[in-house]
Amino acid sequence: MTAAARFEGMAELNVLGEALQPCSSDPLTGFFRTGYCAAGPDGAARHLVCIEATEAFLAYSSSVGNDLSTPMPAFAFAGLKAGDRWCLVAMRWQQAHEAGMAPRVYLRATNQVVLDLIPLETLRAYARDLN
Repeated sequence: MTAAARFEGMAELNVLGEALQPCSSDPLTGFFRTGYCAAGPDGAARHLVCIEATEAFLAYSSSVGNDLSTPMPAFAFAGLKAGDRWCLVAMRWQQAHEAGMAPRVYLRATNQVVLDLIPLETLRAYARDLN
């Protein structure tokens, strides 16, 4: 498998042990901006939890120093709005969870690497795609 395929999530697994599904192409997300919450060939990327943004989460995130709403044209980032899907840093999701502000997650698009930090049962409680 090529490095490009790995960056598209094809060689990585989700928290359910299945092939990693895309999180979002609009806005284009992921550390590598491929649409996948991929860890990459060396496993170093940490934007691994596919979330659905809400106004409450975006306000909370901004209040703790992670402003995801403000556009940053220099980085081709339009800013997130409620309803957008986004690959969030696993530690940021855990921080929001501990504060009671965690957004819903798409388990099929959340990288299994997060299981080193967040138990599957915790993630399942926030699942958006297991209905």
